[in-house]
Order: sequence, then structure tokens, then C-alpha cells
Amino acid sequence: MVPMIRIAGPGDFAATSRIEEAADRLLVESLKPASWPPAATSEQRAAAPGFTLVAEVDGQIVGFAQVLEVDGAAHLEQVSVLPEHGRRGVGRALVEAAVAEARRRGHYEVTLRTFAEVAFNAPFYATCGFVESTPSTPFERGLVETEERLGLTDVGRRIQMTRRLDE
Repeated sequence: MVPMIRIAGPGDFAATSRIEEAADRLLVESLKPASWPPAATSEQRAAAPGFTLVAEVDGQIVGFAQVLEVDGAAHLEQVSVLPEHGRRGVGRALVEAAVAEARRRGHYEVTLRTFAEVAFNAPFYATCGFVESTPSTPFERGLVETEERLGLTDVGRRIQMTRRLDE
């Protein structure tokens, strides 16, 4: 079934933590880290600069994408889909809708940070038109530092990817 994608409303943010935690279990099973950072709270996600999209199937929110807008740039901070709805096009629909909304808002590219070797991370984003890139702004370099502090770089190679929106 094709998901309905829309901008998140105030009542939608409660679902995002639950969805992210469920989706993160797949990463934890794959990477086997000693610890894993908690999902953002609904309050944190709602207060973040930018926009959040939700995917609905049969009236249930089954996934979301959050794009941070910082210093005039768009950064795809999170895409999470409930595992039972995985591999059905929900994640791709969220990515494409996030890119379209970023373009509509005047952005010329979207960046993201992800695990290079996890199949549903960098290889998936590559099929969505993202290519590996180098962090070049203070915000992007700050994300690298945050990943190091959280121990994400201890469990797998992290990369930045960028999708140009004018191509």
C-alpha cells in the first residue's frame, strides 16, 4: 500500500520516538554496540528547526522523516519506519517527500549522515540519489563530533551524503 505522506502536526510527534526506537533495534542487532543513544523525545523533535513528515498507512503513522534547517541548509536528520512496514517503499517515499519539501523551501541540496556499510543506510540513500560528500560547514563538522561523542563511530564507519536538488 502506498503511504500518505504529510507534514507532522502537533499530535504526531508522540509516535516518532516509538517508531525511531523500533527502527533502531534493527541497527542494534546489526552493529551490536555496547550502548545506543536514546531516540529524540517528541518535545525535542517538535522543537527542532525545520520540518518533520509522517507516513500513514491505514490511518496509522508508520514512519517519519525529520529535516533540520540550520544556517540556510537542509539536513535529513532522521528517517525511521516501523520494521513491520519496512521494505515496502515507505522509507523511499519519505526521503522523496523530504527532498521535495526542501526544494519547495528553496534549498539546493540535502545532506545526511549515515552508516556506510549498513544496507538500509548508505547503500539505500545512494539509490535515492545521495552521494558521499565531505562535511564543510560548522554544523556538519559538529555532527561528526556528536557522532564520535555518542560512540557511533566505534561501531561502524559514518559518512556524510548529499543530494543536489538542482539536477
